[in-house]
Amino acid sequence: MSTPSLENATALIDGDILVYRIGFASDDDEEKFAISRMGNYIQDLIRPDYVDDFSGYITGRSNFRYEIANEKEYKGNRSDARKPNHYETLRNYLTEKWGFELVEGEEADDAIGIAAYQMRAGAFCIMSLDKDLDMLRGWHYNFVKDILYYITEAEAIKNFYTQILTGDRVDNIPGLKGIGPKKAEKILKDCHNERQLFAAVLDAYEDNLELLTERAQLLWIRRKPGQIWTPKISQK
Repeated sequence: MSTPSLENATALIDGDILVYRIGFASDDDEEKFAISRMGNYIQDLIRPDYVDDFSGYITGRSNFRYEIANEKEYKGNRSDARKPNHYETLRNYLTEKWGFELVEGEEADDAIGIAAYQMRAGAFCIMSLDKDLDMLRGWHYNFVKDILYYITEAEAIKNFYTQILTGDRVDNIPGLKGIGPKKAEKILKDCHNERQLFAAVLDAYEDNLELLTERAQLLWIRRKPGQIWTPKISQK
């Protein structure tokens, strides 16, 4: 299948990343300069000739993952993490000036995933630095490295199962001990569909389906409203 062309696309912008990146870069500046820097950054993101519209998202206060996490507190390693000095100001600026959606009950990532899967693959471009979003098919733009790349549905699903093996330290979601990206790649190298990916990961988890499911549900980025990941296959 050929890669779909990118034209007349909607930019799906990860506002959480912007608030922290612009915020920390502006820590020593006055509020007005932080706001100006954010505005200029947004304008640059929506300037490419393939962008026809944009939607931005910011994570609110509530998140269904807190109720799912039993093994470890979801994002519990962030409790003492410092926020940028202009954190609230920049969040308010994005929602009030640029119309970014404040997402409650889930994360900005989920809102991006839901929006992406309501459109054809060439009709949007996900703009973020977050590798977690690589479990979504479609065009992606890393605005720091200035890299535009495309992820197929098969690659997206494989990226998701890779994360079940490696975990996500940033969000306090463990992976399997001793398994990093290279070992995960070796475990999944002979898998050609989701059934095989699931079987390989379940085998690596020594058939602990309950633990695998909890971690997978925390990692999964929604593609439909209210979606909770469930194993498609109950046995290898």
